[in-house]
Amino acid sequence: MVLNTLQQMIKRRLDQNGWSYNDVARRGGISRSTVHHLATSRRLAQVPQKSTLEGLAKGLGIPVAPVQRAAAEAAGVNLYFEDSPEITDPEVEILIASVQRLSPKDRRHVAVLVESLLEAGGHEADLS
Repeated sequence: MVLNTLQQMIKRRLDQNGWSYNDVARRGGISRSTVHHLATSRRLAQVPQKSTLEGLAKGLGIPVAPVQRAAAEAAGVNLYFEDSPEITDPEVEILIASVQRLSPKDRRHVAVLVESLLEAGGHEADLS
């Protein structure tokens, strides 16, 4: 079974951090059944409420924008934001949103790290 973007996002964060649905629910102030529903429903009947998506994002420890976009996609709705370029990889969107929250000094550290990875050949496609 192919997972939708929201399911992939939730699964990735659970796997990365060893979290359960209950952990995410507690961190985000939403119910475990809501987290379970969003993580297991291939197609959502409607886009969840803003407060639900904010709680999910908080529980997952990621910015809300990629969660909103992924949930809308899972409900068959396309969201367009005029002031942001179209990003098709939610992981890239999370990285961009996260870096924007860093201090200028920390952003410079990230930029140096990215440059060194690119110089070392880290720009090749991930084959895993």
